[in-house]
Amino acid sequence: MLALSVCLALLAAVGNAAASVLQRRAAADAGAAGTAVRGWWPGLVRRRVWVWGAAMLGLSGVLQALALATGPLAVVQPVMSTELLFTLVLGGLVFRRNPDRRTWWAFGVMAAGLAAFLALAEPSGGRATVPAADWLRAGVVIGAAAAGLVAVALRLPPAPRAAVLGTATAMGFSATAALLKDALGRAQEGVGAVFGGWQPYAALAVGLASFLLLQVTFRAGTLAASQPALTLGDALLSVVLGVWLFDERVVVGARGVFEAVAVAALVAACVELARSPLVTGGDGEGTW
Repeated sequence: MLALSVCLALLAAVGNAAASVLQRRAAADAGAAGTAVRGWWPGLVRRRVWVWGAAMLGLSGVLQALALATGPLAVVQPVMSTELLFTLVLGGLVFRRNPDRRTWWAFGVMAAGLAAFLALAEPSGGRATVPAADWLRAGVVIGAAAAGLVAVALRLPPAPRAAVLGTATAMGFSATAALLKDALGRAQEGVGAVFGGWQPYAALAVGLASFLLLQVTFRAGTLAASQPALTLGDALLSVVLGVWLFDERVVVGARGVFEAVAVAALVAACVELARSPLVTGGDGEGTW
């Protein structure tokens, strides 16, 4: 079952990466065509490549839901962070650019760091659903932390602001995944049990709020500043939520030092990859 969950999460990450690259390609084409600002959005929606990107985004959402329904949150969300790797590969194909040596090294380090962390931590087990009292406590903590980060970000210059906002956004996306997993944990009781609870609607609300905050994050600074926080914040907080809310087991003990090294490698590689034009879609470090 765990292997199935990992495969579904990898496919979802590919879908997210494809959606990102295709929609960025459509935006670039629309800009190259000289579309007026007022007509930019309608013109974008009429482009087939943008529609394909939107379709891939929807498909990846379904695959992520299936992954969450069949595996631990502490596994699915970290595996989803490989989206950045797939974006690099697909971006190279679509934008016809070859990664330089440093980018390939970062690619390998991130893949190795993620594999090492999952192998050392061995996330497993857990319960299918979460008691309402646990959600109340988690909601207060996550909501207060995210609000605090947003308040702090308003006082910071562009690059740190983007990183802090990216962290707050990652918290929202991680909470959304946890709510979705909790809702799907009732699937064995029937469709009515899934949609009869408050969890799917809370996931929709938190996901929408996180998506809006994501747009603010992208406008706050470069992708190189925000992407590491977005990618790793979601993955690492999901491990915490998996243990806290779903009673998933993570091995630490004597392995803790090596797990910290793996996470440090992930952070360094993510920062380097986020600076690549193949991820940003630009010629340098531009914004997204």
